[in-house]
Amino acid sequence: MEQIRFLIAVFEFVLLLFSLSVHECAHAWMASRLGDQTARMAGRVTLNPMNHVDPIGTLLIPAVAIFGPLIGIPFFGGLLIGWAKPTPVITRNFRKIVRDDNLVTLAGPASNLLIATVAFITLAVISIGMPQGRDLVLSTFAGGMAITTPTGLEALVLIAVLAIQVNLTLFIFNLLPIPPLDGSRIVRNLLPYNAVVQFDRINGWISWLLMVIVGFFIIRLFLSPALALIYLALRLF
Repeated sequence: MEQIRFLIAVFEFVLLLFSLSVHECAHAWMASRLGDQTARMAGRVTLNPMNHVDPIGTLLIPAVAIFGPLIGIPFFGGLLIGWAKPTPVITRNFRKIVRDDNLVTLAGPASNLLIATVAFITLAVISIGMPQGRDLVLSTFAGGMAITTPTGLEALVLIAVLAIQVNLTLFIFNLLPIPPLDGSRIVRNLLPYNAVVQFDRINGWISWLLMVIVGFFIIRLFLSPALALIYLALRLF
C-alpha cells in the first residue's frame, strides 16, 4: 500500500510539472501568435520544465503538499496547487491590447482544461474498448486502486485520473481574481483606470492570504462537484 501511495505521489508531481509547463507555454505561444515575441525570445515557448520552474511554486510547495501525507503530515489540507515563473508579456506589442491580453491570459487555464479533456477521453475509450475497462476506470477514479504493481493499462488509467484532478485544480485556481493569478488579469482589464490603480496596490501578503484562505475554499467548492460530474459521465460508458 505504501508503494502505491508513493507511486501516486510521483505521478502527481510529474503531472504537475508537465501541466504547469503546458500552461506557461500556452501563454507564451498565444502572445507570440498575437504579436508579442517577448516570451518566445526568452525561450518560454517550450514544454521543457526547466524554462518555467519557480523554485517555490513549482518545486517546494508542490513537493511538500504531495509527499507530506506520506509521512503523516497533510500540508495545505491535502490540496495540490502550484505555479511557474510568470510569462513575460509586453501588451503594447498587441494590435488590440485588452482583447489580446485577455486571450493570452485565458490560454493558460484553457490548456489545463484541454489536458483534462484528453484524459477524460482516454478514460472513456478504455472504459468502452477494454475488457473490464469500465470497472478499472471507475474504481481508480473513486480511489479504490489497491494494487502494488500496476500493469501498463492500470498505470495509464491512474495517470489519466490524476491528470484530470491536477488540471481541474489548476484551472480553478488560476481563474481566481487574486493577483497575480490569471483571473486577476481578466478582472484588471475590466476595471476603470482609477480602480486599476487601486487594484495594482494590493499587497503581496494580502494576495497570499487570499489565495490560501479564499482559494482553498473556492477550489474545494468547485472541484468536488466537477469530479462528481465526471465520475457520473464515466459511468455512462
